[in-house]
Amino acid sequence: MKEIATSEPARSAPPPAPGAEQYPALDFANTALALPGGQYLELLASPEAATRWLVERNLAPTDIKLYGVSAVRLRALRDQVRALLASRIGALPAPDGALRAVNDALTSAPTAALLRWDPAQGLHRVQAHPADRVVDHALAVLAADAADLLTGPDAERLAACDSAPCQRYLLRTHARRHWCSVRCGDRARAARAYARRTQASG
Repeated sequence: MKEIATSEPARSAPPPAPGAEQYPALDFANTALALPGGQYLELLASPEAATRWLVERNLAPTDIKLYGVSAVRLRALRDQVRALLASRIGALPAPDGALRAVNDALTSAPTAALLRWDPAQGLHRVQAHPADRVVDHALAVLAADAADLLTGPDAERLAACDSAPCQRYLLRTHARRHWCSVRCGDRARAARAYARRTQASG
């Protein structure tokens, strides 16, 4: 049985994978982390963790309080985005359920920031965040970003990390890039070196 680490041990997570800062949807897909030793880190495990993740990425206001169902909805869309990334990398047909989930999220909330005026800031744009629509808005933004990534020129650079047990996705920065972090690259090289030594001694 996997040992599951939930929200607080996020400090043990690797740095963002290449492309995750450019594409929030890629960062979103990588919120489920498989770690060495059979551990699993879920960055959206609780309402508090999900709130923190959204606020840190400017997808929700700082004073919002999410509930359990919101974290469940985020994890559900995350899993469908991961399915689409896997199908795109594997050159497989996109799963119907994943397409439906992303399209539903795309149409669930308006994403345009509205024009506002106040004496302190003058004219500025702000995203309306009714309390009951915060998650709808975040899901719509993440779904739109996933659609852009999967259909844009960067889709050709999508890859899955090649260092077990990692399950993260990345954008390759060059053709030979197969790992999402230095940590994963070091682990993969060490595993290959060990395999060579074992084979040689056998």
